[in-house]
Amino acid sequence: MQAYEFINNLIPPLKVNDKAKMALSWMEEIRTNILPVVKDGSFLGFLSDELIYTLNNPDMRIGDFEFDSPTCFVYLDKHIYDVIKTASENGVNMVAVVDRENQYLGVVTMEDAIGAFADTLSIQSHGAVVILSMFMTDYSLFEIARIIETENAKILSSFISNDPLDDSKIKLTLKLDKSELRHIKATLERFGYKIIDHYQEEAGVSEEKDRIGNLLRFLDI
Repeated sequence: MQAYEFINNLIPPLKVNDKAKMALSWMEEIRTNILPVVKDGSFLGFLSDELIYTLNNPDMRIGDFEFDSPTCFVYLDKHIYDVIKTASENGVNMVAVVDRENQYLGVVTMEDAIGAFADTLSIQSHGAVVILSMFMTDYSLFEIARIIETENAKILSSFISNDPLDDSKIKLTLKLDKSELRHIKATLERFGYKIIDHYQEEAGVSEEKDRIGNLLRFLDI
């Protein structure tokens, strides 16, 4: 799950001597609004179609533009989580990947990163999602897993985030290998755990649509 594994080789880097009109042509062809800019193998930042249209000079050299997000890069061996975090911090839909000598290797798009992130959360696996709210001091995945396993279920993946209902608590999202939650919910509540939401699979929902929907629920987007 390292960044270099998800480099999208279909997205070309712009060079400083390229022209703005070529950048727009490439953006239209690959359906993106930004492209990375590279000089002598070093990543300089991203150029957006918005800036090109604003300056309205199709023959302008790429090197004469001001680039966005020059720090929007990760090292090749960083986890895919770091790619998503970096993209979120910079507000862009792709992240440059460089080696330890800061030489540009390519970019990872958010579409590819989120797909990889979904796989790590077992989102494609059949089962339900349950979300708990608790104080961090009460958090023990071992204990929660033990309780869930008494109902012949297992935790496929877990995700911790801040509880939007209480700043002093965390929200624990669990993907389980069972679709039926009634007995699991009752057992968790009997042990004092507060369930703030849950999602069960519905028959007839396409796998691709369900995969994206479940991912957005995981990320609270």
